[in-house]
Amino acid sequence: MATTRKKQVAAARRPEVRLPPLDAYAGTLEPDGDYDGLDLTGLDLTGQSGEGARFLDCALRDCRLDEARLANARFLDSRLTGVRGVGTDLSHTQFRDVELVDARLGGAQLHGAVLERVVIRGGKSDYLNLRAARLKDVVFESVVLSEPDFGGASLERVEFVDCVLTGVDFTSVRLKDVDLRGVSRLDIARGVASLGGAVVSSAQLIDLAPLLATHLGLHVTP
Repeated sequence: MATTRKKQVAAARRPEVRLPPLDAYAGTLEPDGDYDGLDLTGLDLTGQSGEGARFLDCALRDCRLDEARLANARFLDSRLTGVRGVGTDLSHTQFRDVELVDARLGGAQLHGAVLERVVIRGGKSDYLNLRAARLKDVVFESVVLSEPDFGGASLERVEFVDCVLTGVDFTSVRLKDVDLRGVSRLDIARGVASLGGAVVSSAQLIDLAPLLATHLGLHVTP
């Protein structure tokens, strides 16, 4: 008798962020700045320019990032806790071995960004732009994402745990080992045709049935 075998989903590799003793930093951001082993706590970085800066073994806590310009920056082996901002430019930024905890962001620009071994835990982000970004070994935990845009992005070994995704755009996204089963509310605005490579629960599949039927041109009658 033929048997079926359940496909195993490759789990994301989580970062192991172990910060050394840090030096307090109360200065400003500078383009191409080098920030190594620093504790940035409670800073108002609104509108500051840190394009191309490197943050290595750093902690950013309770910092304001409204309209901060951090395109092409690198965050390596670092932890960001309680950061908040509207219109933060993080385009083409690299995050590697990073924890992002309880962030509250609105309209953050991460198009073309690279996230590798990143945990995003808690917080809420509205209108997050991840178009053409590359996410590998990324875990979203207890996060609310309202109208995130993953258009043209590449996601590999990405997990969503106890998350809410509303108005999400998956247009032309490329997925491999993406686990959506931990999304308690999954509302896809666009891109249902690009869900190949994702894993959903049977309940989620039922919820997605109308979108899939529309995409396939199926006429469902009682």
